[in-house]
Amino acid sequence: MAFAYRVYPSNVPFARHFSRRVESEFTAGQVSSDGGGLLLRKVDCKINLLGRLSYCLSDRRSQLLVTHPFSEMLAQRIYGLALGYEDLNDHEQLRSDPLLGVLSSKPNLEEPLAGESTLNRLELDCQRLRTIAFHGARPIMC
Repeated sequence: MAFAYRVYPSNVPFARHFSRRVESEFTAGQVSSDGGGLLLRKVDCKINLLGRLSYCLSDRRSQLLVTHPFSEMLAQRIYGLALGYEDLNDHEQLRSDPLLGVLSSKPNLEEPLAGESTLNRLELDCQRLRTIAFHGARPIMC
């Protein structure tokens, strides 16, 4: 039986992240097993699901005191769930993960993402509808 081998490119480019170039390279430097998140982000850029979801919820926190923007925390939590990090305590270690920073659209990847307690407050506030209010049940179309 003959086997057919495919030759894969050694470098695969993705959409830019602000001023940073994002690409996959198969040289085994700093390795992440969460690379599939880049494909999810590319799909989200096409359908704008996170943007539409963020539009449905409004952030009523005092913006002068906000360290982590609502849309960034929402993306961090949803991409974390999609990548298998369903427990909030996983985010204490993930807050310095540059790949999750790219997925969450964090402009400065040297700054940490939201931690466990911040994301917990986000979820509790969404459940109570105290800090974040739902704009309505009508679906938002692109």
